[in-house]
Amino acid sequence: MLRRLTLTAVASLAALSAAAPFATAASPLVPLPPLPLLQGDWPAAQDARTRLTVTVSESGNPAADGTFELECGPAGGSHPAAQRACDLLDEAAEAGDNPFVATDRNAMCTQQAGGPAAARVQGTWQGTDIDARFSRANGCEISRWNDLVPVLPSAR
Repeated sequence: MLRRLTLTAVASLAALSAAAPFATAASPLVPLPPLPLLQGDWPAAQDARTRLTVTVSESGNPAADGTFELECGPAGGSHPAAQRACDLLDEAAEAGDNPFVATDRNAMCTQQAGGPAAARVQGTWQGTDIDARFSRANGCEISRWNDLVPVLPSAR
């Protein structure tokens, strides 16, 4: 059995080797187009940028309520603390943390109320689609909100 497999493999290799020169002679070599990566046009590099829409309501600070655009790499948009917010998000990415993950439903959270503040963050962070909601409904949510300041405003 092993002998038959070996002979079949050798015969197949010989047939392919004999056919290869004829295949390349029939079709001339055509140069490949330049690779986008080498030209700096790689789409994934653009997709990895951070572009978020942050909507905040009832934070206790009327100037902080509203909808703001945040772009990182370079920092910009209408967000009032764009550079500091981008720095925080870059630190989270370097640490391997995702600040937009929802609180685990089984988490034990203190039952303290942090006010009516609410926020929604939508867009792209590190190439990942984000659609996260934040509140200050209990200790876990307050901590999650505070961990994202200055992306979210300090709530009073």
